[in-house]
Amino acid sequence: MSDHNKHNEEQHGKKPGTKREMSRRQFLSYTLGGAGGFMAAGMMIPMLRFAVDPVLKPKAASDWIKVVEESKITNVPQSFTFQVHQVDGWYESDAELVAWISKDSSGKLFALNPTCKHLGCTVNWNDNPAYKDQYFCPCHGAHYTQDGKNLAVAPKPLDEYTLKVENGFVYVGQLHANTRV
Repeated sequence: MSDHNKHNEEQHGKKPGTKREMSRRQFLSYTLGGAGGFMAAGMMIPMLRFAVDPVLKPKAASDWIKVVEESKITNVPQSFTFQVHQVDGWYESDAELVAWISKDSSGKLFALNPTCKHLGCTVNWNDNPAYKDQYFCPCHGAHYTQDGKNLAVAPKPLDEYTLKVENGFVYVGQLHANTRV
């Protein structure tokens, strides 16, 4: 009889294809982890939306800004300041910008941005006697032609403003790469 009992115990002990069950501890861990993740996502989504919202808004077209009377523009570049309203994320400000405006040999008006393309210093017209009739950067010696073409140090020409003349006034628009050189 003992052989028979052993045989039955061995059969019952070995179950072919045993099914693994989830313990109470695993069930609780999965449930609490899922609920916690769901609540964390519920708190994070509004915060992410708040941070990313300014990026998702469509960019408005650049406004034209009245700078100077057309009659005041000469063949020699002159510096003119103007204010532009900026919206940077949630921060709004009125920045004061500068443009060097002049006429080319054919009488066409153009405006250049005075930011040096080397390291961002401000260039001035005819400021250095060694570089007569050129834009010169005092920081590292970059200099440019009247059209903004880079001659030394700077890797690119000065940027150019879009320009229009309307009712006797010069308006500047969007800043873009120099098309004159």
